[in-house]
Amino acid sequence: MKKMIQALLMLSVLFLAVPNLALADEYPDKALEKLGTGLANAVTGVVEIPKTIMIIGNRDGVVHGMTVGFIKGIAYTVGRSLSGAFDIATFLVPTTSIVKPTHIWDDFNRETTFVEAKMR
Repeated sequence: MKKMIQALLMLSVLFLAVPNLALADEYPDKALEKLGTGLANAVTGVVEIPKTIMIIGNRDGVVHGMTVGFIKGIAYTVGRSLSGAFDIATFLVPTTSIVKPTHIWDDFNRETTFVEAKMR
């Protein structure tokens, strides 16, 4: 009886491990993608200042863009750079980026937002 339970336990572990083995092939790609995204965001975070000035200036007027857009741009610069540093530090745990759009050059006319990270 004990051997039968052990055999069933081993069989169930095998069936649970098979789907995870398929995902193991994707792991290096996702980890390297997260590292690349982190490096890009850490380096290009400062571009948030002119981007945000432009977006808010086009939407609400030049004066508003040069004041509120500049202040928001500084905040977004800090957020994108810290998000990049976080992605670099944790690239071995593949999660989605907390900054949207993921890269500064993706959808350049869209204001940056920050969301919670999710496992990929």
